Amino acid sequence: MTSGSTDYRDSGLVFPESFVFGSATASYQVEGAVREDGRGQSIWDTFSHTPGRVLNGDTGDVADDHYHRVEEDLDLMKRLNLGAYRFSIAWPRIQPTGRGPANQAGLDFYSRLVDGLLERGITPVATLYHWDLPQALEDEGGWTNRETALAFGEYARLVGHALGDRVAVWTTLNEPWCAAYLGYALGEHAPGRTEPRASFQAAHHLNLAHGLAVQALRAVVTNDPQFSVTLNLHALRGDGPTGAEAVRRIDAIGNRVFTGPMLHGTYPADLLEDTASITDWSFVLEGDTEIIHQKLDVLGVNYYSTSLVRMRNGAGDAGGADGHGEFDASPWPSADDVEFLPQPGPFTSMGWNIEPSGLEELLLAVRAEFPEMPLMVTENGVAFEDVVTEGERGRVVHDDDRIDYLRRHLTAAHRALAAGVDLRGYFVWSLLDNFEWSFGYSMRFGIVRVDFDTLERIPKDSAHWYAQLAATRTIPEARLG
Repeated sequence: MTSGSTDYRDSGLVFPESFVFGSATASYQVEGAVREDGRGQSIWDTFSHTPGRVLNGDTGDVADDHYHRVEEDLDLMKRLNLGAYRFSIAWPRIQPTGRGPANQAGLDFYSRLVDGLLERGITPVATLYHWDLPQALEDEGGWTNRETALAFGEYARLVGHALGDRVAVWTTLNEPWCAAYLGYALGEHAPGRTEPRASFQAAHHLNLAHGLAVQALRAVVTNDPQFSVTLNLHALRGDGPTGAEAVRRIDAIGNRVFTGPMLHGTYPADLLEDTASITDWSFVLEGDTEIIHQKLDVLGVNYYSTSLVRMRNGAGDAGGADGHGEFDASPWPSADDVEFLPQPGPFTSMGWNIEPSGLEELLLAVRAEFPEMPLMVTENGVAFEDVVTEGERGRVVHDDDRIDYLRRHLTAAHRALAAGVDLRGYFVWSLLDNFEWSFGYSMRFGIVRVDFDTLERIPKDSAHWYAQLAATRTIPEARLG
């Protein structure tokens, strides 16, 4: 296929020597051992044990048992030629109630993980928050409570003091959009609340936590790391004459609510106007945006699919204008008059459209708005229904569809790079099949299959494909051999 093809199925494209190929996981999705070595309860422990919240009643109690199999998993990463590993730290392992002195056993686990990565020549990329808030803090209001952001700053200081001589990249938050809106407005993620105004409070306090964490880390680290945040910026497309207004509305709530204060130092005026029927933003105190607006070294971008939007005809208000009335729970508070339209397939098992051009468009758009900001694709991957077969060397998974997905999105990343985007790396989601939040164990994103009965790891064909990519820095053909 020629490099100018529109289907993004290129091969032979070469990435720069400095480009990082890694993979990523999240603590609650892989670690298990939820009641061991002093770990406290998180909101996801509570949520997953609440009947009806997670498919099949699945929980992260065991997950991939990464906590006990960390050496095996580190060796696996080495065999897959990973240049970096993006992991998250479980706040309740460090501070069981979200406050107080550090739990040494928790720090020791992540210290062993970081040392194991360095021993294998793999760069540690640490995320401080991937959604597992200590339940004790949620009992006090969670992210709607300003004190949670202040506590997060102290948590960052404790972790930075312990690991701040070895971690290469610090990411404060992963996808605060999900934590704020899926957790506090839609209710499909922990803590499962459906309160529109609370979701904006949560968004602001997550932003504040980000700024406080960067400040805390900078004060204690002793190496020269990079500081980052990872956002699932929405790749939006408008339909028809009202499409541009719909894109503006969703961009404000979904993207600029974070990039505004983090990267520009202020909340967008149109966001405040759009959401005035739900909140007056009085929880934003003087000096907050200055704290949030910290210098970053790289911006993490997560990408999976696109959204197609337009304004509804004869739409009403946001439902419950004071934030407490009757409404249909939505992850888009104040945007009930925006319609999300079906898009053409193919689709993943999650029902997401497969559109690699969206990744290229998104990276170019971020570069246009923030031309001096280096970028990194911190998550991109796909869930498909894998089939295990017996091969000459044991159990195998021939996941050609996943290889095709990765090949096309890496082609999109390469095209953005060639167009001038300062793109530093790509992290496939995920290293392992794992606990996929409200979908439980029904969705498999891993390039390594995990048998959830035996916990056996089985590298899929996509893992071998990705290992060749990482070793050669060149996009391989669709299949190896």
